[in-house]
Amino acid sequence: METLQAIDVLLVEDNPADAEMTLTTLRDQRLANRIAWVKDGEAAIDYLFCRGIYAERDPQPPRLVLLDLKLPKIDGVEVLRVMKEDLRLRNIPVVMLTSSAEESDLVRTYGLGVNSYVVKPVDFDEFSVEIGKLGFYWLLINRTPSS
Repeated sequence: METLQAIDVLLVEDNPADAEMTLTTLRDQRLANRIAWVKDGEAAIDYLFCRGIYAERDPQPPRLVLLDLKLPKIDGVEVLRVMKEDLRLRNIPVVMLTSSAEESDLVRTYGLGVNSYVVKPVDFDEFSVEIGKLGFYWLLINRTPSS
């Protein structure tokens, strides 16, 4: 169960190994302490809109969403579309973090307003370095408008 405290990062990732590497890197590099992890697109939408098991969470939106493209139940493209259509959520930076290097996926997600598209490196050390760079930029350097 989630804490009632606002979070820095919402990680939407169905692969436990990729999620663990991401969580570990963000915490080890002290880029984010408050991270929520959901494993499918339906849970991501429920989390963002404080529905279902997330009805009691702090309604403050996350500062960053790391979103996988290929997810169970509802895919990452649909989660992105829902976010960018909602006035309260549209300014949250969304980084598509995926194994897909398909040009059509890149074009489609940028067309919907994704802020960044990153293909996950296969190598653990390289993956960790890339997550560190993402976290550093999106959580410490980048500025977004207030909701």
